[in-house]
Amino acid sequence: MRPFLAMKRPRPSPPLSPTSTKPKPPPPPQTPPISAKKPKPYSQWVPLNLSQSELSLPLTFPTGQTFRWKQTGPLQYTGAIGPHLLSLKHLHNGDVCYFIHSTPSESAAKLALLDFLNVGISLAKLWQVFSENDSRFTELAKHLKGARVLRQDPVECLVQFLCSSNNNIGRITKMVDFVSSLGTYLGSVCGFELHEFPSLERLSAVSEEELRRAGFGYRAKYITGTVGVLQSKPDGGAQWLLSLRKLDLGEAIDALCTLPGVGPKVAACIALFSLDQHHAIPVDTHVWQIATRYLLPELAGARLTPKLSGRVAEAFVSKYGEYAGWAQTLLFIAELPSQKALLPSHFWDIEEKKTCQKKRQ
Repeated sequence: MRPFLAMKRPRPSPPLSPTSTKPKPPPPPQTPPISAKKPKPYSQWVPLNLSQSELSLPLTFPTGQTFRWKQTGPLQYTGAIGPHLLSLKHLHNGDVCYFIHSTPSESAAKLALLDFLNVGISLAKLWQVFSENDSRFTELAKHLKGARVLRQDPVECLVQFLCSSNNNIGRITKMVDFVSSLGTYLGSVCGFELHEFPSLERLSAVSEEELRRAGFGYRAKYITGTVGVLQSKPDGGAQWLLSLRKLDLGEAIDALCTLPGVGPKVAACIALFSLDQHHAIPVDTHVWQIATRYLLPELAGARLTPKLSGRVAEAFVSKYGEYAGWAQTLLFIAELPSQKALLPSHFWDIEEKKTCQKKRQ
């Protein structure tokens, strides 16, 4: 299930000191150190033309959508998108810029980044629609602007969420790092070694026993089993997953649930974060609590069942529409301890009073 716990962000290592005896000028401020086998380096940060209200890095990367991006500065994150190794950071005015560490093509790297960030979808327009239907969302959005849903590679997203089943952030990250290390090495940034995500062909060479030795437990059989099923697809597993972007949500969920270890909740995560199914609602205990508190108070105290999970998803879609998954993402982020600190104390005082009033009724 999607791990909606506060991310444990790795502490970046300090830049290496120069090795030669001749003094060298320091690198530009906030520019991560770079080392790679065969890099094609670029020497400057480039504006992405996205404001913080359209993309907040701390509200997007360490909130359970992906486990492959590393925090390499106070407002800076580094990761791989295909064969491209990039960093993103906020400037003093909140705008976002990017830095290419290595890539086969600078233009391809930017296109891949824009696609990954789902920049074709305007958060401002979505937030306006959501706010018209929900006064509470209006208040939250003032303090949590820029929480964007990513558009990840489906194979990468699928494997990450197979690792997330009944797991915690620390272990998930270690498992994902292990799988990632099987891919092509792209470079090292602030002490983090980063790789292109391995292909299905490469993953098919990894045995269940090898994964178990690496600490995957019962998830090892799900990963190897899923890779085997995908490898048997006539047009290839990667292409089969991409084809699910063209299906209705129900059909995409059903197709994903044919894979070993994928249930409705994990399928909804994959659908939302990689398959353009913007109204997919991954329902776990945290989302259940949000729903019973604000959308379906009559179900408070009930036990979450598959039938009620469907009812929760319907309630979100009914209130927020075709991009309900984006609204649910922000509402969930607001419940994370790390993000509650960003909200004024009076907001939660009001929430507590409302909760107490409902209990008395």
